[in-house]
Amino acid sequence: MTNTTETGRILSEQLNPGMENALNARYGHLLPGMAEGIVDFAYGRQYARPGLPLRDRYLATIAALTALGGQTAPQLKVNIAGGLKAGLTQEEIAEAIWQMSLYGGMPAAINALNAALEVFDAQSKPPAE
Repeated sequence: MTNTTETGRILSEQLNPGMENALNARYGHLLPGMAEGIVDFAYGRQYARPGLPLRDRYLATIAALTALGGQTAPQLKVNIAGGLKAGLTQEEIAEAIWQMSLYGGMPAAINALNAALEVFDAQSKPPAE
């Protein structure tokens, strides 16, 4: 049997470096084990599943978060960045977001496009030294 927490840790560090530590720093005092649980379930048991390529899982996640609306902007940004690392293009992400204007409404899609632009802009800047 595979260790889903370790698998999740490896995958989350590749796609969202420092996420587990950031979650622990923010919420660990209130919810011990929360960060490890997210890494285990989301990355070790969901994103690592066979049957659907990782980039497609990210596309589905971005679409779902878009349709849910503006309150998901922080999670949307994390998943847009992860989707880019998983091989999605900016155009594919923008098209998936815009498709959701039919299901989540135009305000939700426009808010998601704004979140995407923030991620695209941040990734086009050289890292601060």
